[in-house]
Amino acid sequence: MVKIITIEREYGCGGGEIAQLVASRLGWKLWDQKLTEEIARLGNCPKAVVEAREERNDPLYYRLFKSFMRGSYEGSINAPKLNLVDSETILKITKRVVEHAAERGDCLIVGRGSQQFLKNRTDTLRIFLYAPREDKVRRLLGRGKTEKEAEELVDTVDRERADFIQKYFNAEWPDRPIYHTMMNTAIGDECVANMILSLVQTYEAKCIA
Repeated sequence: MVKIITIEREYGCGGGEIAQLVASRLGWKLWDQKLTEEIARLGNCPKAVVEAREERNDPLYYRLFKSFMRGSYEGSINAPKLNLVDSETILKITKRVVEHAAERGDCLIVGRGSQQFLKNRTDTLRIFLYAPREDKVRRLLGRGKTEKEAEELVDTVDRERADFIQKYFNAEWPDRPIYHTMMNTAIGDECVANMILSLVQTYEAKCIA
């Protein structure tokens, strides 16, 4: 039986909205913003800090700063322990939260490497959502972004996600072999949500048979 769905998505394709639709209809817990909040709670840091670091690698200046500060603190006998919330720390916490959510089941998890953490679970349906560039830009414009902002976000966020997956999981993004299906959201959020729900039923019937 399918107890977990992971949805990986291109930025601006509507993955968050579609995940909310599916989770609501299944009556499952949605781990999207709630996942970020839980990571922030466990990391004892503001949610904004996690949002700035999750699903991307630390920039060079931050890596240099972290190395310098840790070296400085370790060189002082009486220095307090330094708590730097970087991408690697966030990833470790994310893994804990994702695996805990998976053990409880009946959940839908959006991104954050969840498809990689749970790729060997037979009770997990892994989905990748994408859309044409113009559709993604149009959706972001509808959220109040300027055309320049929308185009820049579409061009950079997914590149950062790809670099993140390559560094920490040594895999391409999207890592096609691990997904059960890849869907173009240009057909509409309702249609994609219905297709996912239908896929859950079909997959479960196949497993039972």
